[in-house]
Amino acid sequence: MAGHSKWANIQHRKGRQDAARSKLFSKLSKEITVAAKMGDPDPEKNPRLRMAVKEARSNSVPKDVIERAIKKSTAGDGDDYEEIRYEGYGPNGVAVIVEAMTDNRNRTASNVRSTFSKNGGNLGETGSVGFMFDRKGEITYAASVGDADSVMMAAIEAGAEDVESSEDGHIIWCADTDLNEVATALEGELGESESTKLVWKPATTTELDLEGMRGLMKLIDALEDDDDVQRVTTNFEASDEVMEQL
Repeated sequence: MAGHSKWANIQHRKGRQDAARSKLFSKLSKEITVAAKMGDPDPEKNPRLRMAVKEARSNSVPKDVIERAIKKSTAGDGDDYEEIRYEGYGPNGVAVIVEAMTDNRNRTASNVRSTFSKNGGNLGETGSVGFMFDRKGEITYAASVGDADSVMMAAIEAGAEDVESSEDGHIIWCADTDLNEVATALEGELGESESTKLVWKPATTTELDLEGMRGLMKLIDALEDDDDVQRVTTNFEASDEVMEQL
């Protein structure tokens, strides 16, 4: 899954350099509020909330912002948010999954459709590209936690399915339904992870050249600029040479 891993790295670098931190904080806070409203406001008793808080912390969201987001759930805010998944194709036939959280389905659908059209893509029906991805749990650790063999052993014992290790770090994959249990077991062996979340992992990929990557990045940036869009996943793959030129 080279394409997925590289895109994760792009997101990580982009996030660290992003001037619009308030927009990112807003999206992460929304996820925390909705997760707390759907379950228990205590992260230790609510796996989804626990993962949302961990993801917020990994993106340097302040503690007081996280606490306010949780309190909103008990105050009745966030009741009307609806989770919607959009699927379509970007430039050069790259599959794109857009996950949104909205209080106005018509507004969000119109905005997402328009963004696809303006950036060389086409919004499809639900399921039009979903079959190209698998729903998985993704747990990431820094390379410093151990070598590939030791991390692999810890992952196997924790019930994970696969591990991708490189100089950038370790990505541990597990079944989506096992994410909380595997993440908890790994914390006992490797310490707290950098990130723990549910993702759409590409089962097939589409190779892009430099021009194709630039077109795709334009679409993704436009989608992520929408306040209702929580995350965007694609199935691109690109050579190291192309990635270096971006």
